[in-house]
Amino acid sequence: MFTQITEFSANHTLLVGGFVALLIAVFINEFKQAAKNFSSLTPAGAIQLMNNEDAVLLDVREPAETVVGKIAKAIQIPVGSVGQRVGELDKHKDKNIIVYCKTGARAGIACQELNKAGFEKVYSLSGGMTAWQEAHLPVSRK
Repeated sequence: MFTQITEFSANHTLLVGGFVALLIAVFINEFKQAAKNFSSLTPAGAIQLMNNEDAVLLDVREPAETVVGKIAKAIQIPVGSVGQRVGELDKHKDKNIIVYCKTGARAGIACQELNKAGFEKVYSLSGGMTAWQEAHLPVSRK
């Protein structure tokens, strides 16, 4: 049996190499997902959380990006400042925090910062402000 596996591997190195690479990629992805201490929400899921539970919105876009609008009552702290300004959110530590940026990538970084600071109920808005606007949800221009 082992000689057959060895012979197959020797004759099909590209196939076996691709399988091993795919297996490693799956393990890395699963490990990253397990290490992530926050969940993603669709815009509809965010609305549901905002309506049914006490949720705080955190906009981590740069100030210049907020010109196109923001979700009403959102606290604005640029992603690069979340670590230094996390104290501003301490009064909301027991609440659900929904973090968003333009597309969702920077929100994940901010969620990790909040997790490090002891925040447990942290959510990333999947697709960010772009998904929010595509869902035709209300935007404040103030």
